[in-house]
Amino acid sequence: MTAFLLIILLITELGFMVFELTKRSEKKEWTTKRLIVNAGELVIFLAMVLLPGIDTGFRFKGLIAMLVIRIVVSGIFFLANRKNNKAKKKAPVILGTVLSMSLIASSLMPAFLFTDYEGRETTGPYKVLQANAILIDTSRVEEFEDDGSYREVPVYFFYPENANGKMPLVIFSHGAFGYYQSNASMFMELASNGYVVASIEHPYHSIFTHDSTGKTIIADSQFLNDAMTIGSSDVSEAEVFEVTSGWMALRTADMNFAIDSLKEGNVDSWYVEDSQKEGVIQAVSLIDPSRIGLIGHSMGGATAVTCGRRDDISAAVDLDGTMLGENLGISGDEVFINEEPYHTPLLNFQNQEHHDQAVEAERTGYVFSNNIIIDNADTAYCTYFANSGHMDFTDLPLFSPVLAKNLGTGNVDNGVMIDTLNGLVLRFFDCYLKGEGSFSVNEHY
Repeated sequence: MTAFLLIILLITELGFMVFELTKRSEKKEWTTKRLIVNAGELVIFLAMVLLPGIDTGFRFKGLIAMLVIRIVVSGIFFLANRKNNKAKKKAPVILGTVLSMSLIASSLMPAFLFTDYEGRETTGPYKVLQANAILIDTSRVEEFEDDGSYREVPVYFFYPENANGKMPLVIFSHGAFGYYQSNASMFMELASNGYVVASIEHPYHSIFTHDSTGKTIIADSQFLNDAMTIGSSDVSEAEVFEVTSGWMALRTADMNFAIDSLKEGNVDSWYVEDSQKEGVIQAVSLIDPSRIGLIGHSMGGATAVTCGRRDDISAAVDLDGTMLGENLGISGDEVFINEEPYHTPLLNFQNQEHHDQAVEAERTGYVFSNNIIIDNADTAYCTYFANSGHMDFTDLPLFSPVLAKNLGTGNVDNGVMIDTLNGLVLRFFDCYLKGEGSFSVNEHY
């Protein structure tokens, strides 16, 4: 329907141009017609709001703003040219049409890139509230800045409303260039069932975030370049280890600091805006520090697994992440993996390609960290989603199928998959954080 709207508006512009080129109008006549056409385009949009797929939500706000501004501008020109009897030249008519069509197309880009995704239906009895704060690690100077500022770790809470007693804490770590809402449907599902979820961000590894001064922090360019380099096939294992070990050191330090800070619960030492303070205090008051689970997607999954070795962690979930933090060293092209027993209950999800690679590594004897950690775990579950891709383990395909496809998706029903994934994660944490029921997984879903 968005494409139909675009075509209608572009045809309107082209029709107006052709009409004006065949009938040379005076400027006062042209400005009158231009105002009518601009107003007509807004009417067309408002009429199409009655049809499915078109609305006044964020996807179309740019178009609405552009149409209104054009009406205002054309109104000003109308008033300024009421007595202008000069003929309107052809070149400005053509250039104006090209500009108008470009503005219409660009303002509709969000409608093509994003959907009207509003989350998934939750199954728990609680309504979910949200709050956020920034943890400031005074033991670490921010390595991406040269002003001597301390490392900051933004944390976003999802917690049950009107809940009593203490509840398990689940801490989430996003993947490379991710952000705190990458798995919001999972956070909502967990919180609705009696969990406090703390989604942390890794500044300069996330696509964007904000620091305590309000400054917007975007992904570091060197991190982006390194990630692209690592993705090429001609990079040696030694180069990969050197780069990824630095990434994991930063992320595990962030996660460990978040765990310690949330257990301590000293909100006064955090940066909390006044509007968020009541919610943050409420969320922290619900946390049971003796029941903590970790989860993450991609590199965030690797972070969860490595930090999951802590004695105070009761369960860990890896959403399609290669367990890079378990790579301890390298000699030549041989990577040394941490072979210490893994005592924390572990749940590992894989996409189709990663599952096939793990199977091939097992067959050929290739040293693959995930296989070794799972084999050495006291309690581990591993499953995969058939025909899935890496980004299918997040909400992104439901929010922006176009972006998700460019980043790597498979051929699955994303609504069904995310609901299944969220349900499995809930059951796993129910078993190992709440002691409710037993847990098992199928070989694949």
